[in-house]
Amino acid sequence: MITGLTWLLACQLVGEVLVRLLDVRVPGPVVGMLLLFVVLRARSVGDDAAVVRAGQALLRHLQLLFIPAGVGVVAYAAVIRDNLLPLAVALVGSWLLALAAVGWTTTLLERWLPGERAR
Repeated sequence: MITGLTWLLACQLVGEVLVRLLDVRVPGPVVGMLLLFVVLRARSVGDDAAVVRAGQALLRHLQLLFIPAGVGVVAYAAVIRDNLLPLAVALVGSWLLALAAVGWTTTLLERWLPGERAR
């Protein structure tokens, strides 16, 4: 398990370093995940690999990782209450924009990709 966690943290660290060196506007952990994906695909890792076991252990306890975010929401409850309408408009608006973007992308892909559409 320690080996798997080391791989995960090393990829995140390398991602952070690359983002800082190249001055790109992508979060370091995202670059680290892409790097981890490339490494795992290149090594053709099996289900019993240390990285897979560490990932499964983290996923089993994923709900614990959301506790700090929940505490943050509770800590700022007054601010959220005072700005409830703008927050609700932003949430619904971003949801509608994402829904429209997915629909538009799906329509374009259906036109571009060959084959009959499944119904």
